[in-house]
Amino acid sequence: MNKFIALFLLIPFLGISQSETRNSRDISVSPFIDGTVMVPENQEYPALAILIGGSGPTDRNGNQQMMKNNALRYLAEGLYDKGIASFRYDKRILKQLKDRTLNEESIRFDDFIKDAVDVIDYFKRSNAFSKIVVIGHSQGSLVGMVAAQNKADGFVSIAGAGQEIDDVIVDQLEKQAPGLKENARDSFDDMRANGIAVNYSPGLASIFRPQIQPFLITWMRFNPQEEIQKMDMPVLIINGEKDLQVQVSEAEKLKASKPEAQYEIISGMNHILKEIKEDDIANSKSYNDPSIPVMPEVIDLISSFILQQ
Repeated sequence: MNKFIALFLLIPFLGISQSETRNSRDISVSPFIDGTVMVPENQEYPALAILIGGSGPTDRNGNQQMMKNNALRYLAEGLYDKGIASFRYDKRILKQLKDRTLNEESIRFDDFIKDAVDVIDYFKRSNAFSKIVVIGHSQGSLVGMVAAQNKADGFVSIAGAGQEIDDVIVDQLEKQAPGLKENARDSFDDMRANGIAVNYSPGLASIFRPQIQPFLITWMRFNPQEEIQKMDMPVLIINGEKDLQVQVSEAEKLKASKPEAQYEIISGMNHILKEIKEDDIANSKSYNDPSIPVMPEVIDLISSFILQQ
């Protein structure tokens, strides 16, 4: 269950590297944000895609300590091959973990939004790109949705929730642990009304432990259906038909709130953009298998969306 509802949880160059034949460079955008920019060579003013990762201590490649799949790295490389520049970055909590400065009780959802805004502003100031499109994956969909408003030229939601996070978790529990659903609903309601939940089941301690309740409360304040309506820009909503974490119904809610958005459900694609032809066991194993590429369909969809704007 933890995997599905995990809550984590102009600057000098850091280095220059080559990813196969691709031109990439590691940079620091702010004291909290280190990432990799990839710019196709011999192109003036290419479009730039800013990739925002999902929940957990997720790095710029879409990986966590015990989970390596390289989903965001492969997406960035696929866009590069289509002539689109990209920037992807480590979530701030990775740097805080490394520096031993992480204090769970001080984490706020707004911090992730601020980091995304700082990234957008950094590249807007550069005047090096013809357009900036924000791509948010999973939790990063809501982060990017808020950060991109009045700043970006387009937005792509991949596997983004269409409900407030408490409703998403309650729906997940209904499928995975139905006996805990009502207690979770009551606990979330307590947090909304009183700023704290104390009467939660021990089976829900990973969700409601006191250290992360302040973070959850700030996350619950944002309704994706309301935020997507505020976006005055082209929007693309993508979900995978094999996504075990974010159901297609979540994408349907986003589409209903933004009827003019382009809406695509990719057959066979799971949460980390990989093709799954077998059962849920194979789906879960793919989370730690970097040998599986991201589906070409998702790269084609996003690159076409960006280049046509």
